[in-house]
Amino acid sequence: MQELDLSVSALLDDLADRLGPLFPRSETRDRALRYLQGLISQCERKNSWHLAEWLGDATPDGVQYLLDRARWDAEAARDVLRQWVIDTLGSNEGVLVLDETGFIKKGQHSAGVQRQYSGTAGRIENSQIGVFLLYASPAGHAFLDRALYLPKSWTQDRERCRRAGIPDDVEFASKPELARRMLERALDQGIPAAWVTGDSVYGGNRSLRLWLEERSQPFVLEVACDESLWWQSFQYTRADEIAAALPDDAWQTLSAGSGSKGERWYDWALVPLMRLQPTEETRRWRHYLLIRRSLSTPDELAYYVVHAPRDWVSIETLVKVAGQRWKIEQGFQTAKGQCGLDEYEVRRWASWHRHITLSLLAHALLVAIQQVNQQQKKPLPTGSRGHSPSSGG
Repeated sequence: MQELDLSVSALLDDLADRLGPLFPRSETRDRALRYLQGLISQCERKNSWHLAEWLGDATPDGVQYLLDRARWDAEAARDVLRQWVIDTLGSNEGVLVLDETGFIKKGQHSAGVQRQYSGTAGRIENSQIGVFLLYASPAGHAFLDRALYLPKSWTQDRERCRRAGIPDDVEFASKPELARRMLERALDQGIPAAWVTGDSVYGGNRSLRLWLEERSQPFVLEVACDESLWWQSFQYTRADEIAAALPDDAWQTLSAGSGSKGERWYDWALVPLMRLQPTEETRRWRHYLLIRRSLSTPDELAYYVVHAPRDWVSIETLVKVAGQRWKIEQGFQTAKGQCGLDEYEVRRWASWHRHITLSLLAHALLVAIQQVNQQQKKPLPTGSRGHSPSSGG
């Protein structure tokens, strides 16, 4: 193994102190920490054989044991991850970002695998889908939580679930329901989150939006063009019909943040929506429709439902929040390109959650290293793999 610089060593020591109590045996703890080091190393591939070789093992048996049979709780490790990220990146301007990504797989035995649409591939593929929650703040962005999506074809076949190690009490949950559970865990822990954002898979789910409203949690969530909204005189109107009715002077050009090709400039419009306001508390809040229009292709629009306190709302703020959606795509790209997120060779339910959690811890560690390097004016070392763009599925 290569020597670690002092800053990385100190961060690893901190993480080791947090993770240590989760492992009954010191050998398992040490292997988990070495696995983390391998995930952020320049190891050519991050599968069990290559990681075992990088770790100095003759076979992948030790790596496979860590992910399959060793005694440790991936959910407890997830909780350590969440606290680590907040201690590293926590801010009153924090944004919780929801999305999913696909993992292309062969065969029919990996937990949750089936032919389904994967945004990673841009088509229907034999794949697993994971739902993820990311935290973005001015200090950086890192993942907080993850959940493996189980299609009904799995949950309706309990024997197939048992063969993949899926507990009998795991029932079907939609992607928005998985997202709500992750948000609940984060918000119940008191994570400083000014906003929640995500694409139309989540924004189009009224139950999720109502749950966030009940928690008085502001959000900017994308919806489909045919989303019915209360607009004028409490009439339900489609989002695209509202956009078509707007005058030219309703639009203004604003940046949604910088990307790999510079600032992301779009035309934006903000439209107040109607809402029943039976109490003084609900009168403090407003609903809006935020609309994004491409400068180069004016027919290309995106729509966001906004729920926020009246005194929080400016179109500049809302555009900035909507732009945080791209942070999770960047997170997937880095986690897959540098932390082996998609290079696992496991089939069982618990093993998937173990590898993914360790990979997200490795990604959070990279973020912390980046902070240290920026303070020291040093570039962040990168792995040997090229980065291929990855979007949510």
